[in-house]
Amino acid sequence: MKEKDEKWAIFWCSLLQPIIFAEIEKTETNQLLKSLSKKRHLLPDGRQQRVSVSTLRRKLNQYIQGGFKNLSRKVRIDKGKIRTASQEIIDKAIELKKDQPMRGDDTINRFLSVYYGKTIPKSTLYRHLKNAGATKIKLGITKKKVRKRWSRNHTHDLWVGDFEDGPYVLVDGEVLPTYLSLFIDCHSRYIVEGRYYLRENLDILIDSLLRAWAVHGSSKELYVDNAKVYHSNRLKAACYALHIKLLHRPPRDAAAGGLVEKAFGTIQSQFEPEVRAGDILMFDKLNRAFSAYLSVAYHQRIHSEIKQPPKQRYDEGLTVIRHVDMSEAIKFFMKKDKRTVHKDFSDVRIDNRFYRVDSKLRGDKVEVRYDPFSDMQKVFLYSLNKEDVYLGQGILYNRDYGEDINDSSEKPKPQHSYIDLLISEHDKQLNAQIKGIDYTKMLSNRAWHFVAFAQKLARLMGRKGKLSAFTSDELEALKKIYNRIADLDEAMLLKAWDGAPYKTITHVIYQLQILKLQKED
Repeated sequence: MKEKDEKWAIFWCSLLQPIIFAEIEKTETNQLLKSLSKKRHLLPDGRQQRVSVSTLRRKLNQYIQGGFKNLSRKVRIDKGKIRTASQEIIDKAIELKKDQPMRGDDTINRFLSVYYGKTIPKSTLYRHLKNAGATKIKLGITKKKVRKRWSRNHTHDLWVGDFEDGPYVLVDGEVLPTYLSLFIDCHSRYIVEGRYYLRENLDILIDSLLRAWAVHGSSKELYVDNAKVYHSNRLKAACYALHIKLLHRPPRDAAAGGLVEKAFGTIQSQFEPEVRAGDILMFDKLNRAFSAYLSVAYHQRIHSEIKQPPKQRYDEGLTVIRHVDMSEAIKFFMKKDKRTVHKDFSDVRIDNRFYRVDSKLRGDKVEVRYDPFSDMQKVFLYSLNKEDVYLGQGILYNRDYGEDINDSSEKPKPQHSYIDLLISEHDKQLNAQIKGIDYTKMLSNRAWHFVAFAQKLARLMGRKGKLSAFTSDELEALKKIYNRIADLDEAMLLKAWDGAPYKTITHVIYQLQILKLQKED
């Protein structure tokens, strides 16, 4: 008995229970049936109405003759058959469809109207065509793609990346829009890099990838949008050099990017409404809050598809880290501009910044290469006449000055700030990690403890605090290099710091790797 029939059978039995179980005398049966027919009953289909005496008597007789099962609805003898047209008409409709699979119901019914003077309702026609294997799908001519769930067996097998509009922020007194760049690991749904930017272009993509590669290494495959920015030769060259298979979303096929789109949707429903509810944030605070949200909330919650937190699945699925030589990777992404060295000031101008160069180059045309997302303290000069001939560095110096404008106004805001809560929880999380590890015990055989290493680097970078001066991703990167270099000491760190062309964690780590290799040789 089907579930629907079972509900109706129970309903009739509940009404007729006094008669079925002989709770009343047989002479009182008619009186009970009349009494029941006068009342409104809640039917299993949700309707409320009266039930006639004849219906109640028929159901009682069905129960007496065949028991509970006999109360189920009887299947029509002509079920599945059309009653308004003959089988001949149905067969002709099927023949017409197979003759030309692209024919729709209007065209088929026009034929039937001419041949037989009858038509078949669209839903009925489709049912018979489907049963006869005569639909476009059954005939194998549909153009609709067969989808498959995006899944990989291990962490870093595939990353998916994209951009999305973000909330507005305050930058030097101006209110500007932001753009969120995400790269998400397919296996774990862990966001390997997520950050808000003020632009949406190739430089942003490059910065996001470099940050992800510096912390996590590279992925085997990289799946990105089909926009022009993702077809850059610089991106292709870097991926080929790092043996990364670059995949592009098919044109006009939004469904293929559903993995990262779902992540955007979660962020837009959980994090960004809280940002917009309070005072407009400074740009740096927005990214700090977002980093806290990822660490405290997003990576720790149970994901609806993988049924476990992304952080846990990331760790469990991690089999190998494909380390990236950042100095080589950066070469593919260095921005190149042609400049003429100023004859009087002996400098070049990049983005309204001036860089003093060797006076011997005054008046020469040179190629200036630089990382647009570094601290831009240095640029590198190459010859335009001879390929890759290095001419020297340009050092940032003060030739012009600007003013900082900070204009914030009071406006109504919620009493409870979710952004401050995220940052507070993130700080607690970092403190818990610090307290939960006895570095003295764990590294008793190391001359220089990890806490001292982190504190020294924080001071060099102008940050306050020890481990709390860094994000969880930055700490993870520092911990990995610390574990790989057993004889790491303060002198080695200072040497790496001096040798780093840009004073960032990525470049310092790379210099430490070089020093380690030199010692091993």
